[in-house]
Amino acid sequence: MKNICHITTVHSRYDTRIFLKECISLTKLYKVFLIVADGLGDEVKNNVHIYDIGLRQSSRLKRARIDSRKAFKKAVKINCDLYHFHDPELIPISLKIKKIGKKVIFDAHEDLPRQILSKPYLNKALSLVFSKIIFFYESYSCPRFDYIIAATPFIRTKFLKINSNSEVINNFPILGELSNNVKWSDKKNVISFVGGITKIRGIKELLEAIKISEFDFKLKLIGEFSPIKFKEELGGLLKHEKVNFLGYLSRIEVASYLKQSKIGIVTFLPSPNHIDSQPNKMFEYMSAGIPVVSSNFPLWKEIVEGNNCGLTVDPRDPKEISGAIEKLLSNDKLAEEMGQNGKKAVFEKYNWGIEEKKLLDIYKEILK
Repeated sequence: MKNICHITTVHSRYDTRIFLKECISLTKLYKVFLIVADGLGDEVKNNVHIYDIGLRQSSRLKRARIDSRKAFKKAVKINCDLYHFHDPELIPISLKIKKIGKKVIFDAHEDLPRQILSKPYLNKALSLVFSKIIFFYESYSCPRFDYIIAATPFIRTKFLKINSNSEVINNFPILGELSNNVKWSDKKNVISFVGGITKIRGIKELLEAIKISEFDFKLKLIGEFSPIKFKEELGGLLKHEKVNFLGYLSRIEVASYLKQSKIGIVTFLPSPNHIDSQPNKMFEYMSAGIPVVSSNFPLWKEIVEGNNCGLTVDPRDPKEISGAIEKLLSNDKLAEEMGQNGKKAVFEKYNWGIEEKKLLDIYKEILK
């Protein structure tokens, strides 16, 4: 049996894409190791051997300098046949691993050059400079890898220009994980937002939409603030009687709240990195059988309106967001129908089972 190793110094050890989907799927054919940096120690879970290199550093620069070095030492010690990297700052050690004769996959979760353009802590000039530097470094390094795995079709198209061995492994839901058989009549007037709570994800506009609505409902805000000071910036909006901030929850707890919800919200603002993305939560809401209120980006409209599983809005317009929420909450028949349409679409085409087969085929090709 071949040994393979996934490495991240950024994501949590139980990250949905890395651990729950990719690593666990790969245990069907390989002995799987996962190197993380969280200070929680080593363990074996779901047949994945997790090695901890200590608590991650506080900044990307320190992670690239300190955590990457520790990850490299651990990776060499494990001595696997293939290494699968998940963070851009690990590209330098990926090249070193490649030089010692190992197979290497780079998993591009985001389009980093475009993502940099939306960073609030960088001014426009600096963001453009850093974006170009990263673009050129990707163009230099990524052709050397055995495979590039992209989280979205847009990212794959970008990497195909520099490495023909590029494939999209969509971050679609695991069938059955979030689905439920709750009767619509047993649901409450609850809407849910699940994920990282940041300014660029339209949280302020969502809370303003909640404030101006005269409907009686609750918003379950599930996730962590980044940066934490953004929580303070929201002030009274977060303290509104309709808003219930729950913080980070486990997958089981998230499933429980989606079970009682009537709407899932994903109204990200139109940053370059959002417009062509495929937010994981959109498909999870669909999997849970609830309609989606999403941003009206062309790709998102194609998914939501194309499958008649929700409504799309201008994410910068609280009145439009509020109107979509009220339309669904005032028409249970429409909301339930859209929820079932989304669930059907996930079962037929937007599920991890389809992506798992593609992932296993890539590994078989590389390790043959």
